[in-house]
Formats: sequence, structure tokens, C-alpha cells
Amino acid sequence: MKRLAIITSGGDAPGMNACLRAVVRGALNNGVEPFVVYDGYKGLVEGKILQVHRRFVSEILNRGGTIIGTARLPEFTELEVREKAISNLKALGINDLVVIGGDGSFRGAIDLDNMGLNVVGICGTIDNDINCSGYTIGFDTALNTIVDCIDKIRVTSSSHTRCSIVEVMGRHCGDLALYASLACGADILIDPNTGYDFDKIVEDVKRMKHEGRKHVLIVVSERILDVEELAKNIEKATGFESRATVLGHLQRGGIPSAMDRVTGSILGYKALELLMNKESGKMVYFLDNHVYTKTLEEVVEHRDIDYLDLYKINEIIG
Repeated sequence: MKRLAIITSGGDAPGMNACLRAVVRGALNNGVEPFVVYDGYKGLVEGKILQVHRRFVSEILNRGGTIIGTARLPEFTELEVREKAISNLKALGINDLVVIGGDGSFRGAIDLDNMGLNVVGICGTIDNDINCSGYTIGFDTALNTIVDCIDKIRVTSSSHTRCSIVEVMGRHCGDLALYASLACGADILIDPNTGYDFDKIVEDVKRMKHEGRKHVLIVVSERILDVEELAKNIEKATGFESRATVLGHLQRGGIPSAMDRVTGSILGYKALELLMNKESGKMVYFLDNHVYTKTLEEVVEHRDIDYLDLYKINEIIG
């Protein structure tokens, strides 16, 4: 391998720049010429590919998002579109690609790998919605952002004796909601695993009001319900003043946490090592201070991770 390209795809995540930096500097230290692709698969199809050097990735460890941009390209499922992407790489003598992204990005990576490109994936998504143990790059930063926001909301809600309903991101995965609930001491958690029982919520809020509680916190994972409507209905049913807050894309931004920088750096270099060892079609992940691999096909399968113990703990101590 003399040349490789790096792409960031799908939703941006804090720590992606640490990955990029590690791949670029690792490549240069091993005699490999690194190229970056701007704006995800869209840029790959449009030929927005640039050879870079060490200075290109200087002073980016503390920057959120991705300095090479990202974009979604639904048309990448079409064979002729992918053929154009591969042709653009081949024209530059590139046959190795590091894809930093989530499950949607990995589905595209699988197709490229099956078409003869050597591809390794690094999971960068705040949602942690990958069929793999450990934490994706960006999850820790997003969780800390959520905790900081909820802590601030709690201060004013306690002053006014309110029920605070906070919607967090995660798409169809409840990890951010579960971990935020544990970290902030939420009274009620609503996510894809807990389900939604309005009557039970009303019963619980009434009980807390009767106990003289100054504040009730409900954490909700996105795409389950309308939190504004929930706030109105809880206030109407319980008499407990209620307010809803949707944190939205605030959760994607900010300075990457130390753990996201460390994890991104380690996985970036390990992805490079896989390609140098002529291994492809895999994703690298970090768990218990070790780097492991799974095939890309495995990580995009239905997610099957047992969080039963965490939910039990959250229910008991919440």
C-alpha cells in the first residue's frame, strides 16, 4: 500500500478529527501517502480528493465535527454511482479507504469492499447505535453535553417546582437516554426499551408531587413521542407545572472529550494497521483498553446488546 484515502460520512461526531489526525500521521510515518475526501461519499463521487501532509491535521484534536466535512448521499446505493467513486480513487492510484461514520456509512463501505476496494471502518456516531460492545466515537462527548444541559435545567426547574421533560438524540437507540438518566438521576426514563405508558407516568408524577418533590425529571429518547404534548398532558393530569426541552443538534457540537480524543486516536492508527496488513471489510472498536475487530456485515446487523442490568439499576436508584 502506497496511498490511502480517509472519508468521514453520515452525521458528524466529536472525535472524528482525532481519527483523521491519527490515520494521516500514522500513514506518513509508515511511508504511505494519505488523501482526504471532502464531504463524505458525495465528495468521493464528485472527485473532491486531496493529498495531505502532517500540517493539515495540526491543531485539530480539540475541534468538534469533521474538518473535511460530511454529507448524505442516498444515491450511493446505485451501482453506477459507486463505480464512479471507485474510478476517482483508482485514477489517483488509491485502493485503500478508511471510512469514519455510522451504520449507514458502513453499508456503503461493504458495497465498496465487495467491489474490490480495501475498506476499514471506524464507528463515529453520537448515538452509539452499532451492533458492537464499547462506545462509539462521539458518544462520550454528547453524553457530557446532555448532562451539562440537564444540570442547568434542573436548577431553574427546582426553583419553580416544575416537571422537566428533556428529549435527547439517539435515533432508534436509547443509549444516550439511558446513560443520561443514570448520570442525572432521572425520575422517569422513556426510550425504545422501556416503552411509553402515560397512565403510569401520571401516577408516578402525582406520587412525587404528594411527596413534596420540588423537581421531577423525565428523560425521553427522540422519535418516541411529542414532548411538548407530553408536558401539556402531564400538567393537565397532575397539576404539576411541566416544561419540555428538545436538546437537538446541540448534542453533536462542542469540544471532544478526552476519551473521544483518545479512542479516536487509537482506532485511527489501528485502522491504518489493518490496511497495511492487507485486512479489509472490518471495523475496529475499543473495549476494556483493547482494540478488537468485527466484520462490517456483523456491525450493521440488528443490534443485540444486553443492557438489562443497567435498566434495573436505573429503575432502582432513579
